[in-house]
Amino acid sequence: MEKQEIINLIAEICQDEVVKEDPNIDLFETGLLDSFGTINFLVEVDERFGINIPITEFNREEWNTPNNIAEKLVEHQ
Repeated sequence: MEKQEIINLIAEICQDEVVKEDPNIDLFETGLLDSFGTINFLVEVDERFGINIPITEFNREEWNTPNNIAEKLVEHQ
């Protein structure tokens, strides 16, 4: 799993290419990701990469940018 694959998935879930242009954008503050999108994202991560992240481990402050999300997923790999 490459960082760019994760960022591409985030852009797909958020339906906005700005995620690729600015991987440090706060997804929640900008409204690009909400509760429904978060669940969608976690399901896709499990299906595509085989990484199961319980919703209870998804802390918005730690998982708020594409770069932070990529780092967290690499840790769980």
